[in-house]
Amino acid sequence: MKAMILAAGLGERMRPLTDLTPKPLLQVGGKALIEHHIIRLAEAGFSEVVINVSHLAQQIVDFCGNGSRWGLIIEYSHEDQPLETAGGIHRALPLLGRHPFLVVNGDIWIDYDFGQLRGYRFVAEESAHLVMVRNRPQHPNGDFLLESDGRVRELPPGEPGLTYAGVGVYSAAFFSGMRPGKLALRPLLDDAIRQQRLTGEYHPGGWEDVGTPERLRALDEAVSSRH
Repeated sequence: MKAMILAAGLGERMRPLTDLTPKPLLQVGGKALIEHHIIRLAEAGFSEVVINVSHLAQQIVDFCGNGSRWGLIIEYSHEDQPLETAGGIHRALPLLGRHPFLVVNGDIWIDYDFGQLRGYRFVAEESAHLVMVRNRPQHPNGDFLLESDGRVRELPPGEPGLTYAGVGVYSAAFFSGMRPGKLALRPLLDDAIRQQRLTGEYHPGGWEDVGTPERLRALDEAVSSRH
């Protein structure tokens, strides 16, 4: 199974930090955010990683290189302008191939064991599997409802659910109906829910969406204190 790290965003909420540094290269616990992911992927047995790049792309390419220092192969999907999540994945499909692949947002920190998803096999009509986490204060209601049978459902009004962690396994067919170009992931996830093709699991461990400089500082302190 291949893995993809999403690293093409502008990081607008992180300015001025991201004016000169792409968000995935911001430091947490002495390492770039993207390096935390690469290390975990390598430790989990992944050997091929695709990274999409756009904003300050060359910095990411220079930092990650061909992946050899982590014992894996890294390829890059270049975007002239950020295509958002679904658009970026769709553009990278020729590099990802026909088999299911893991996708990880480059602007999160998570202590999830990616090895749990390596070799994940879809059943029946399933075409995507999401990792969910508890809601954070900045997103108190979450994104979706996770049923006891593993199905992901639409969030009923006024009922708290769980937050999509930015980690999931997708089939290439999940993106086959879209046109090339800029597109968010949420409309495709909502369609998959209506077609009962979306499943998920709950991760009770550490996770943070590094969405503001304040959250970055807090995460850096928390991760640094672990060492």
